[in-house]
Amino acid sequence: MGQFRASKSARQQRIESQLQRVVAELVSREVRDPRVGSLTITGVDVVPDMSLARVYFVPFGGAHTVEEIREGLARAAGFLRGEVGRRLGLRHAPKLEFEFDDTIERGAALDSLIREAVRADRDRAAVRGEPAGEDVDGAQGPASPAGHRDD
Repeated sequence: MGQFRASKSARQQRIESQLQRVVAELVSREVRDPRVGSLTITGVDVVPDMSLARVYFVPFGGAHTVEEIREGLARAAGFLRGEVGRRLGLRHAPKLEFEFDDTIERGAALDSLIREAVRADRDRAAVRGEPAGEDVDGAQGPASPAGHRDD
């Protein structure tokens, strides 16, 4: 959605932080929908006019699918919006939209791709008899048994 922008005012950042804290507390203590269960609110993005807040979550426990959890959160959104407005003293609380936060999964997938590429490069170098390149963590070649590099 193009409504969210990179540079944010201090007020917008403060409201996002407060929203994250309050929504996390409300979801864990007040939402009774069994689909919601255990989850972590990982972030909140608010549009500049504060009319809409996208709330990012990551489930843990695996009892329900991401879509079921999102549906449970969407069903509770009206209640959550009213409570957020009351607790934060906002005249107009933003509409809440819930999105699965896939950054951890994307990061793990990228890490896996990088490790696979490095492994393939090492295998090709070994076949050609070339010296080993950098390890994924940036170290050069294998360490000696004493724990020191043989540079």
